[in-house]
Amino acid sequence: MRYSVLIIDDEKELAESTSEYFNMMGVSSKYVLSSREALDFFRENEAGIILLDINLGDSSGFSLCKTLRETIDSPILFISARSSDDDMVVALNIGGDDYITKPYSLNVLFAKVKAVLNRYESSGKKSGDIHVFGDLKIDNGAGIVYRKGKEVELTAMEYKLLSYLVNNRNKVIGKDEIFSNVWEDSFVSDGTLNVHIRHLREKLEDDPNEPVFIKTARGRGYLFKADD
Repeated sequence: MRYSVLIIDDEKELAESTSEYFNMMGVSSKYVLSSREALDFFRENEAGIILLDINLGDSSGFSLCKTLRETIDSPILFISARSSDDDMVVALNIGGDDYITKPYSLNVLFAKVKAVLNRYESSGKKSGDIHVFGDLKIDNGAGIVYRKGKEVELTAMEYKLLSYLVNNRNKVIGKDEIFSNVWEDSFVSDGTLNVHIRHLREKLEDDPNEPVFIKTARGRGYLFKADD
């Protein structure tokens, strides 16, 4: 069965109330309370988006995220009472798409989740839309990126960010525009964007410290440099 949202949180009361709220608002949701239950869930089910707590009773959300990323590319939004920059950086480095601190407002969380679901359902992928830049090939129809003939593994948010930069190539895109059009959230931190940019450079550039494609316009934003 496919659910729109899977909540993985060992705080049963919070997980249950969040799931009930989503279901009441018309977004199919299920919750589990441990890593083991989450892995059991994915043996028979799918989820459009995953809300993952860091502190789980039987494991760490960080560890579970790395395991899920081996087979699942659904957006993963970490939810945690831990608010340090170090935790956020780790979460994004291992495959998370966003980081939400507790306590959260149910209506605000729902709005964020709904925006992510809408974004990935529409996805921005156009059949037959293929871009080639040097040794990079971006197949928007299939939602796959190739480098030197080999498929590059990108998270859903990395792909979304890359697509936006490519679709606006050779134009400096300010951070606020990226936040609004990629994350569809004006409260995304600079740190979140910087981590995703760095990941893209590490995966797509020969030398991430001297990028050819994804360039920084200091004090203004980023651009994807391409010769069409």
